[in-house]
Amino acid sequence: MTDPAPKRSRPLSLTAAIALVVANMIGTGIFTTTGYTAASVPGGAPILIAWALGGLIALCGAAVYGELGALMPRAGGEYVYLSEAFRPWVGFLSGWVSLVVGFSAPIAAAANAFGAYAGKSVGWVDPTAAGAVLIVAVTLLHAASVVVGARVQTVFSLLKVGLILFFVVAGLLVGDGSAANLTAGTGASAVTTGVFASSLVYISFSYSGWNAAAYVVGEIERPQRNLPLALLAGTAIVTLLYVGLNAVFLYAAPPSQMAGVKEVGELAATRLFGSGMGRVLSGLIAFALVSSVSAMVMAGPRIYMAMAEDGLFFKALARRNSGGAPVISVLVQGALALFLLFIARFDQLINYIGFTLAIFATLTVIAALVLRVKRPKAERPYRTLGWPVTPILFVGFNLWMIYFVVKMRPMECAAGAGTLIAGGLLFLFLGPSRRRAALG
Repeated sequence: MTDPAPKRSRPLSLTAAIALVVANMIGTGIFTTTGYTAASVPGGAPILIAWALGGLIALCGAAVYGELGALMPRAGGEYVYLSEAFRPWVGFLSGWVSLVVGFSAPIAAAANAFGAYAGKSVGWVDPTAAGAVLIVAVTLLHAASVVVGARVQTVFSLLKVGLILFFVVAGLLVGDGSAANLTAGTGASAVTTGVFASSLVYISFSYSGWNAAAYVVGEIERPQRNLPLALLAGTAIVTLLYVGLNAVFLYAAPPSQMAGVKEVGELAATRLFGSGMGRVLSGLIAFALVSSVSAMVMAGPRIYMAMAEDGLFFKALARRNSGGAPVISVLVQGALALFLLFIARFDQLINYIGFTLAIFATLTVIAALVLRVKRPKAERPYRTLGWPVTPILFVGFNLWMIYFVVKMRPMECAAGAGTLIAGGLLFLFLGPSRRRAALG
């Protein structure tokens, strides 16, 4: 597939694209999921290994997506790649999953965490109400203008990275912690267990977003050069920040005291600097989560817009306003995120998201292998580093994780299967003309 509007303005610079990746990745997961990981993997060494491994796999995925995006520099991400490698109906299902699981559910989870941290900071905030206000405000911002939304996004991303760097440096230099916590609990041998594999769904969720720039490639300057750079640079930056931040979390408290705690950032800040600074940093983390919600609200609608442009989804979702924003897609996504915010628990959302997205990320990397066979002579401005080890490592890791998640968390997996069934029913509902297009 080629960009249907190659002369369309591309307002996003390489810096903005990297900021989008960083903002999509750094958010709910890093500030919440270490406590859930510690509940099933109660050891400092395996927790740090899990975060480093998650970063390595994310880098493998980013490298492959960079090749796909440079080959097909069109907004839409997995929808475009899977449609080309297999059939458009596979792309349709990935787009449906992106709407419900890839963006709306993570937006709800991030808004939930925002409300929880805001409540820890000031005490009187209702977490759900605060999350709902955030979703509405950011949705309206990105429904108005692409350029304004991108500028706000870049500023928030820089502030968020600065916050994490401050937390890591200050925590290790002046925080009241213990290096012994880094090795407390079970040893590194725990990484071979099924419990470790299933707990990686939390890590996978935290690293999700490394593919964010692929969704807006149609609006990135020099996409065949800048998209791979944005994906790899953004993912590498976040991996370093994640490992460092988790080292500080463990320095502040042993895994046994973090187990099951959602606001692990607040717990660590209180242990390191006292309750007053804990409240201040909770407020800053809540502020940082605004960037996460903003990044997802910006990226997701480009998938639904691309589907609508191809005639596979409702035409209204392709409609842009004078500011260049796909306004109907943005509003639909926001409404669904609000619905999920009010009906699902945080831990349920995390497992549901991690499992379902792992399936389609794996399919997309397999698509790169398929396209190397189907289109061997196609011009590839960027080729995946370490091919074919890179995609094989990504696929193998995800299949390992998916197997144990199905075995140990069947309810969340059933919810993911239900989402796919709902997408299939929607596909049938859309009518014969769309089905003929999707069947290729």
